[in-house]
Amino acid sequence: MNATPEKPAAAKKAVTKTAAAKKAVAKKSSAATEQAPAEKTAARKTAPAKKATTKKTAKTAAGQAPAKKAAARKPESRVAMVRRARRINRELAELYPYAHPELDFTNPFELLVATVLSAQTTDLRVNQTTPRLFAVCPTPEDMAAMPPEKLEELIRPTGFFRAKTKSLIGLSAALRDRFGGEVPGRLEDLVTLPGVGRKTANVVLGNAFGVPGITVDTHFGRLARRFGWTTAEDAEKVEADVAEIFPKSEWTMLSHRVVFHGRRVCHSRKPACGACAIAPLCPAYGEGETDPEKARKLLKYELGGQPGQRLKPPADYPGQPAPPMAPPVAAS
Repeated sequence: MNATPEKPAAAKKAVTKTAAAKKAVAKKSSAATEQAPAEKTAARKTAPAKKATTKKTAKTAAGQAPAKKAAARKPESRVAMVRRARRINRELAELYPYAHPELDFTNPFELLVATVLSAQTTDLRVNQTTPRLFAVCPTPEDMAAMPPEKLEELIRPTGFFRAKTKSLIGLSAALRDRFGGEVPGRLEDLVTLPGVGRKTANVVLGNAFGVPGITVDTHFGRLARRFGWTTAEDAEKVEADVAEIFPKSEWTMLSHRVVFHGRRVCHSRKPACGACAIAPLCPAYGEGETDPEKARKLLKYELGGQPGQRLKPPADYPGQPAPPMAPPVAAS
């Protein structure tokens, strides 16, 4: 009798447990259902954030690209380069109205000899050496007859004196034997002389005969490349490139102005960019010192308040003449 009423109780308990389980499952399912949208919403919120970050990065990258592009100089057309080059020439003409060959000479032969001696040394050293040389052998005939040992001793201060002695005696003999003791006024004749190349020939033609020529020395070649007139390293190619930019009538004076600027301002190792009058026209601005005060201290010769290279400069030269060579100190 007691067992019978217990069955309904157990069934009731089982039903209650089953209901509780269903309720728990339902609650869990409900929680899962609520969590899913939350996660989905969170995912949606996160996705735009990532997208926004990506967009921002892209925008930053896009913003950086024009900045780099702006920093780089735009490609220059041929016409624009020629205009800029000719403006540089005009600016240099205003800066150096007194530009001149910086070798002392009184005739074509002296200029020819001085130019040969100027290789691998300064014009100042040549100018300090030639007064004694020309006092002893003023003509090609005299120099051709000079004993090599004596000539070597006279030109020793200019360096490479043995090779230069050979060239001077050779060109003097050629002038005596082939040109009647006179320096020829044609490029094709000058370059046949020992030790005379296109650079030397153009110096002589431009300054002793009034024949236009472009003198490509180390200064001219360096500045022509910095100015963007050429990319060539070979002197003849530089000459040809520059000759296409400027009228022939400007060639000789252009050479003087560019060389003057190279020696005084646009130096090889440390250009005085901050004191350069043509800085706004120069693609290489910034290669040297840009601070104006520091740059001014780099200026040389008359711009730096120092003597020039000629012992006998032209009358319109605004600087001081160079001093003669100091006499050798006698051994005690």
